Amino acid sequence: MASTVTSESPGTPVSSRPGYGQLLRTRGAWTFLLPGFAARQPFAMLTISIVLLVQHTTGSYGAAGAVAAVTGVSLALFAPLTGRLADRHGQRAVLLPGVLVHTLAGLSLTALALADAPLWALFVAAVPTGASVPQIGPMVRARWGVKLQDSPLMTTAAAFESVTDELTFVFGPLLATALCTAVDPAAGLLTEAALTLVGGLLFAAQRGTQPAVGADAGVDGHARVKHASALSVPGVRVLIVAFLGIGAVFGGMQVSLAAFSESIGEPGLNGVLYGTFAAGNMLSGVVCGAIAWKVAPRRRLVVSYAALGLAASGLWAAQSVVVLAGIGLLVGVCIAPALITGYTLVDGLVPAGARTEAFTWLTGAVALGQAAAVTVAGQMEDRLWDGAGFLVPMGGTLLALATLVTLRSRLSTRVVSRTVARGVGHRVPVAVD
Repeated sequence: MASTVTSESPGTPVSSRPGYGQLLRTRGAWTFLLPGFAARQPFAMLTISIVLLVQHTTGSYGAAGAVAAVTGVSLALFAPLTGRLADRHGQRAVLLPGVLVHTLAGLSLTALALADAPLWALFVAAVPTGASVPQIGPMVRARWGVKLQDSPLMTTAAAFESVTDELTFVFGPLLATALCTAVDPAAGLLTEAALTLVGGLLFAAQRGTQPAVGADAGVDGHARVKHASALSVPGVRVLIVAFLGIGAVFGGMQVSLAAFSESIGEPGLNGVLYGTFAAGNMLSGVVCGAIAWKVAPRRRLVVSYAALGLAASGLWAAQSVVVLAGIGLLVGVCIAPALITGYTLVDGLVPAGARTEAFTWLTGAVALGQAAAVTVAGQMEDRLWDGAGFLVPMGGTLLALATLVTLRSRLSTRVVSRTVARGVGHRVPVAVD
């Protein structure tokens, strides 16, 4: 069977079958992939490290969830600003001060928690900690966008980035939990701060692959919207709602799995259970990236999100470690297609010069949904029955699904002046042998 690919893009070798091998042979890709992986690792450690440290010092999952939520809300509010500044002034200009501020803020939050500072002081320290989280994932995705202009490899790149994200969520919570339970309750947050500093500086040093400032000037006729906000695109607002629901899964799972493990006297299982959930996401992402999709992205998003809502609805009923691990694995499997398709749609909805901002809106939406879920799930675990926090992922995904189904028409991708849409599934194919 003949395959189809688009015309050759800068830095992208021609191949008869787009896939991971071709993607990783993209010229210059490894120069930002390796430091990017190191720099995003701390992101997966932050929330669980805060929850375990504050719960240890206060004895309350509600207080721990609230502090983590302030961090998440701050991240969600400031991430789009970080993305927009990166689009305008370059990624390096934003990263260098950001990693320094985040490191200092994380150390301050740790010191205050260990000193039994009042809750309001922890809230104050949580604001700059969240606001300064480096947006490495969106920056890596923006670099792929430059490398793979109009290439069918963009779907593969989106899948690859989802797998990379989830690989960090396999190792991050395991590492943070091991450090907090076996070394010291503060060890997770201290390690997160150190890794952010080192990884962020290494990534910032890769200047050759960062998108040029104002990269969309003169490209696809979009110079006139060079500084337009990605939030002005209706489809981006719909994706934000969808990603809020995904964040509700992450946040609700983190708190509820920690509380479940504590309730059965096996706190160390928390990282294993969350790692199982993340592993499902990662494995599903690998498969999604290897499939040559014929279904339109918009339809894929609705179907995959419906599956996610259904799977998340079973979490609250799990009464054993084995059952909970199995359902968690299934939830993870359902998350990856929704995430990958959402990120892929951005390429067709948003001009090049606003993509970093668009990606950070989605990342921020996940963080905001996670923050809200951590808060609500923490209060439910404290005030209601063990496992009540698992209702949060169900509620969050079902509400977001209803919005997504209602407003799905806004996810139609734009058509550029060359009659080639930048969204996957709308390119003019060129047959190859």
